[in-house]
Amino acid sequence: MRFGSMVIEFLADTITKADGLRRLRHRAGASAVIFIGDDLTDEHAFLSLTPSDAAVKVGAGDTRAPYRVGSVDDVARLLTLLADEREAWVRGRTLTPITAHAVLSDQRTLALVTPAARVTWLCLPRLDSPPVFAELLGGPGAGFFEVVPVEDAGSPSQLYDGDSLVLQTRWRNCTVTDYLDCGSGRAFQRAGRTDLIRVIDGTSACRVRFAPRLDFGRVATRLTVREHGLEVEGSSDPMLLYAPGVQWQIHEDGIHQTAEAEINPSAGQIVLELRAGSASDRPHSHPELQRRQATHRFWSTWAGSLRLPGVATEQVRRSAIMLRALVYGPTGAIAAAATTSLPEHLGGQRNWDYRYCWPRDAAMAAAALVRLGNTGTAMRLLDWLARVLDQCESPGRLRPIYTVEGQDLGPEAEIGGLSGYGGSRPVRVGNAAAQQIQLDVFGSITDLIAMLAESGAPISPDHWRMTRAMVDAVEARWSEPDHGIWEIRGEREHHVHSKVMCFHTVNRALVVHDAVIGRSHPAWVALRDRIREDVLSRGFSTALGAFSAAYDRPQLDAATLSVGLTGLVDLHDPRFVATVVAVDKHLRAGGTVYRYRFDDGLPGREGGFHLCTGWLIEALALCGREAHARELFDVLLRAVGPTGVLSEQIDPELATPLGNAPQAYSHLALINAALTLERLGIMSESENSPVTRGQNGERP
Repeated sequence: MRFGSMVIEFLADTITKADGLRRLRHRAGASAVIFIGDDLTDEHAFLSLTPSDAAVKVGAGDTRAPYRVGSVDDVARLLTLLADEREAWVRGRTLTPITAHAVLSDQRTLALVTPAARVTWLCLPRLDSPPVFAELLGGPGAGFFEVVPVEDAGSPSQLYDGDSLVLQTRWRNCTVTDYLDCGSGRAFQRAGRTDLIRVIDGTSACRVRFAPRLDFGRVATRLTVREHGLEVEGSSDPMLLYAPGVQWQIHEDGIHQTAEAEINPSAGQIVLELRAGSASDRPHSHPELQRRQATHRFWSTWAGSLRLPGVATEQVRRSAIMLRALVYGPTGAIAAAATTSLPEHLGGQRNWDYRYCWPRDAAMAAAALVRLGNTGTAMRLLDWLARVLDQCESPGRLRPIYTVEGQDLGPEAEIGGLSGYGGSRPVRVGNAAAQQIQLDVFGSITDLIAMLAESGAPISPDHWRMTRAMVDAVEARWSEPDHGIWEIRGEREHHVHSKVMCFHTVNRALVVHDAVIGRSHPAWVALRDRIREDVLSRGFSTALGAFSAAYDRPQLDAATLSVGLTGLVDLHDPRFVATVVAVDKHLRAGGTVYRYRFDDGLPGREGGFHLCTGWLIEALALCGREAHARELFDVLLRAVGPTGVLSEQIDPELATPLGNAPQAYSHLALINAALTLERLGIMSESENSPVTRGQNGERP
């Protein structure tokens, strides 16, 4: 029994409003709460609030709330004020959609550029280093590099120059051409020397604002005017903006400085060159046009070597280029994405750092490129992986995540003081999932080696030893629980997808064994069959009518589509078909697919996952539901940004892109789905569908 204001509550449980508030906070992923109440029982909620929250007492009486209003009418006025202030805050922020950004890469780092030619993300010297421009996550105060016409020149258009990452942003009387210099073999050289080149042409005066902010703005960033440019002070490595002839004005901005200048390219193009790793303000030994052409050749020659499908040709080509952009040239590692902390839920806390190499994700990305005829990327990734395995105490102890240099990650941390993309905090660096156990990783690696063998690539004894190491790891650990592909931050379980990928490891290892040794391996056959029988006996839930997320947990998980996609069961096996139907019915929302819908212990929610959508497209097509697969593929293509960028997820209600970008998972999913549809002869319903049209609307 509990006494309130003119009321007595009879309780069957001791739950309070504080408990309910905690559950609501968790479900919504709220970073701050305002709680307004007038009852004695509201005091429990008041006491549970944190310093970032606000407690408001309505009316007279003793209270623990620090704020008070006089009446219910005052509550209405307060809520109206809050709504107005929130609307003004949102309108005051220019939130560029994640996939509206364009990507620049020199295979050591990546930059993101808005449709208005504003660089809002660039980490130096590597893509997992602290950023020098981080407006993407912290607003203008976190750093940007802007070139924009002084007068109104209309809305800009933006496209890449052919099959390259040389980006052109065009206004009516002005064009800005951006690229990260890939000439002179730089893409494969050790990180530390990067040049961001910005070329301004046209007849319109432009304003340049250069606002570097070292280490998310946590380090004072000062600018020194040199004869031919601006030197950035405070950086551990030298850095200079080479800009001969430009007259700068330096403005104070707290502990930082911002440089501003007005330039007019009507007398000739103006070149701005951000030199990271050098403070020389002397001219480069090669003309800018020569460097641009070399960068163009670097990308377009590689893209021209691909064997592209007739389905969504231009989108597949651009997705392949995005995967190539995520390759870390000096080692061959492939990053999962170029960014950190782009939210899976706007305003929520599911913000993770993806600027590292997951061996699983990287192997899947390289495998997609092998399907397009490129084996070199896969070979270099396996070289990187061999070096990583040499450092492991045993292959079974392979970690889920490494730096692109092949080192262990440091601890996960939060960067205070940044508002996050769209108010989504915290901003994180590092990833605690590096300490997890994920047994599915062995399958992706072995599958990649088998694909190379099937493609006729020169499989070496090192690849054969790596294959045996993967099987040894599976033999030793396949029966253990793990954290699974989705890296759930809870207790380990017997995830069905992980078991399936252990089966896949051995099954694909038999392909490599046959290619290298020329005969079967009975012990491996027995191991494969033993894992298969375990999955079939424990992974299929009769209560669910489908394969479940984990043994003894009858909940759906899109990753269980791997049961058929890997060949553990026949594609027409009723159990697999039932799983496809269940995923389509219960995990699909419109044209996207959730990973799962059960409570994973993390606050807030997430969007539909493009990788899962790609899996469902393939599964539907292979099961004979061709029209539905084609429809979903059309929707996936509509999620691609104007310059070919896919994020990790999408909000199915608002069609808002979510998660880090460009996301390797998403781009490989698009490639694999397109190849499956072509192999099965499934084309678009309409000639106007993006499936059969080029990026600019023309027929390829």
